[in-house]
Amino acid sequence: MILIGRSIWVPPRRWKLWSLPRPALCYVLGVDAVALMITAAAVASTVSGGVGHAEWLAFGVLTAASILHLESARGIERRREMAANTSPYTNLKSLWVFAGLLLLPLSLVVALIVISYSYSWIRVYGRTIAHRKVFSASTFILASAAAAATLRAGGLVTEPRVPTGPWQLVVVIGAATMWWLVNFALVIGAILLASPDTTARSALGNLADQLVVVAGLGLGVAVAALQASYPWVVPILMVTVLTLHRDLLLPQFQRAAGTDVKTGLATPAYWANAVPAELARAQSLRSSVGLLLLDLDKFKEINDTYGHPAGDQALRAVGESIRAEVRQGDLVARVGGDELAVLLPGASESELLEVAGRIRDRLSALSVAVETTNAKNAVIAGVPASIGAAVYPDVAETMDQLILAADDALLSAKRDGRNRIVAARPNPPGSTESVSG
Repeated sequence: MILIGRSIWVPPRRWKLWSLPRPALCYVLGVDAVALMITAAAVASTVSGGVGHAEWLAFGVLTAASILHLESARGIERRREMAANTSPYTNLKSLWVFAGLLLLPLSLVVALIVISYSYSWIRVYGRTIAHRKVFSASTFILASAAAAATLRAGGLVTEPRVPTGPWQLVVVIGAATMWWLVNFALVIGAILLASPDTTARSALGNLADQLVVVAGLGLGVAVAALQASYPWVVPILMVTVLTLHRDLLLPQFQRAAGTDVKTGLATPAYWANAVPAELARAQSLRSSVGLLLLDLDKFKEINDTYGHPAGDQALRAVGESIRAEVRQGDLVARVGGDELAVLLPGASESELLEVAGRIRDRLSALSVAVETTNAKNAVIAGVPASIGAAVYPDVAETMDQLILAADDALLSAKRDGRNRIVAARPNPPGSTESVSG
């Protein structure tokens, strides 16, 4: 038995780990196994060499600061976690881990990682997939081992390994770069193997988000330097850390705050604010905006046959499939129970219909493995959708007109037999034309 999130016990045979594709399963278990071997070797080295009083003190300070940081920011982190699925999830845990690398033996760095992830699993993430957190902790351990090896290779062997000259600074920067590269590469590999349909561009996520990790590594150097020389200044630095946490993660937090927790798509409220803003931008640029409204044709049957949890799994798979067929700047939202919408800035009608065709074909061929209400596994083969399409300013001049035109086209698609794409026509207003069957 294992505890998944808070108050949910799941037998080993039902762990979500086993539902991963075989290559992803082998990869995740391999990374976890290597992390365990590194941990064992680090512990053995520490037992033979011992740990000094100053190192235990630094470990206590960093552990307490890490927990305080997580507790203070857990509301933000919990919302951001909901949005992370097929792209790297960035956070500031690297701050305390890298500070530990400069002050502590590797075994205590591993202990810091385990404590940090265990606490955040219980207090921050809530009910989530346990193997993902174990894997994340493992990537931190592998990245830390690579960074520690870089420090030793550069001549920084004994703690504290705070830079005191130009060469030491170069070595520390090299170690920080190594830590980031190893962790980032391991996470990207897992995403691509677990979601074969995910494009490399989508898996990389927004590279600007990696500035959060870079900032964390830089702050880690500062924390280590203060802890080594002026430990009583570290609590004062915590105020700066918490402030920077909010500012650095604000763009991600804003995205997460507008994210539907079941699907990872934008919420209706976020959508309602985004559409008029995009139309105003298009008007100033004399550009266009494409809108697709989708209604899943078999969604009620899925809920009735397999249960609502299975329906939620199918809906999330649908959202991921749609996002895989649109550009990074396009917005995909859940605007109702089984109603989805896609906003495509700058799209012409031909481009909009091309995207709609790809989405329809992908959903028709979609295969989703779900767990039914009686704890049995099942496969949903195909989640077809009816799609209505409309383009601003071709068929509408306002947000309401654009949505009404796309909704009328969607109704026509459903009346014409479902699993169809219908485009709104400009003349007369609100008229539609079926473009595929």
